Amino acid sequence: MSGSWRRWAETELSAIRQARRWRAPRDLDARGPEGVLEDGRRVVSFASNDYLGLTHHPAVIDAALDAVRKWGTGAGSARLIVGSRTIHSELERSITEWKGTEATALFPTGFMANLGVLSTFGRPGVRILSDELNHASIVDGCRLARADVAVYRHGDLDHVASHLDGAEEAIVATDTVFSMDGDLAPLDGLADLCARHDALLVLDEAHAVLGPEPHLEGVDHLRVGTLSKTLGSLGGFVTGPRSLVELVVNRARSYIFTTAPAPADAGAALAALRVLMAPEGHRLVQRLRSLVERIAPGHPSPIIPIVLGSEERALAAADSLLERGLLVPAIRPPTVPEGSSRLRVSLSAAHTDEHIDRLGDAVAALGIHARAPA
Repeated sequence: MSGSWRRWAETELSAIRQARRWRAPRDLDARGPEGVLEDGRRVVSFASNDYLGLTHHPAVIDAALDAVRKWGTGAGSARLIVGSRTIHSELERSITEWKGTEATALFPTGFMANLGVLSTFGRPGVRILSDELNHASIVDGCRLARADVAVYRHGDLDHVASHLDGAEEAIVATDTVFSMDGDLAPLDGLADLCARHDALLVLDEAHAVLGPEPHLEGVDHLRVGTLSKTLGSLGGFVTGPRSLVELVVNRARSYIFTTAPAPADAGAALAALRVLMAPEGHRLVQRLRSLVERIAPGHPSPIIPIVLGSEERALAAADSLLERGLLVPAIRPPTVPEGSSRLRVSLSAAHTDEHIDRLGDAVAALGIHARAPA
């Protein structure tokens, strides 16, 4: 029987290859949108989630270096043991001010934040309602919870209402901006339903660099975010009413049993948040908004899908763009549903006008186009 696990793995890998769904990391030596692939080709990337270009902002880099010099490369322990540093608490206070909430708890990643929130509140007897296009971290948080889980049709308020009827306690969990279509959740309608049914609303705002800003008066809610997109660092957080956040700190296994975020990540995120809250941040957001308008007028986010249907067509389009020096990945099942393979264009305020012109010309030459969400 020796080697049976390796034989099973080889069989699985062979099936992935035969289905043409093989994936492997591809090194991109880059600082900003332009970089060099491992085969030496120079490309402009339209695949990053560094929406405001803050990963290479001088103030953000300096803050990360200062944190390393002061506290070292790692926190050395979980937050509740001896891993909490003043930079963590300062960042939590700043996020709380940014979001206008009562309290915030940091996590090493946004993925872990969703796991922690949903496993904390998704106890037996609770029904979690999850949008069918939610991010994998919400999906896995639902799986980890001990609650009943119902998946509702994308953005369908009537379907949400039907699941809330008869539920003694309920949680509605949704992305605010969906990661593959770049469209928005119907936040006002969801908040209204949650208020009427006394349900907890959990919002993942990972991609909400251009909004929307939810109106959450009168509804119990938690807002989950990431430090690795708008803020150009690494980490996650949950923010909201103090009692709910403090329960996460005391119950969430993905908070309690993991080492605290690296001081450099927290320092970088804090500096990035200060940039975002300053006039410079407003200019970067407006720059990003203007670039979206050039590629897909009226689209609400920097995630712009070009849905092509078949995997073969999406792969061919991605290869054609790569030949023109533009890195736009093909997104295929199981990441998206069968028959909806696509190019996923992701814009950044760091893209130049010349980058955008090249992308527009290349897409037009291929006879494909971005589409706004229905």
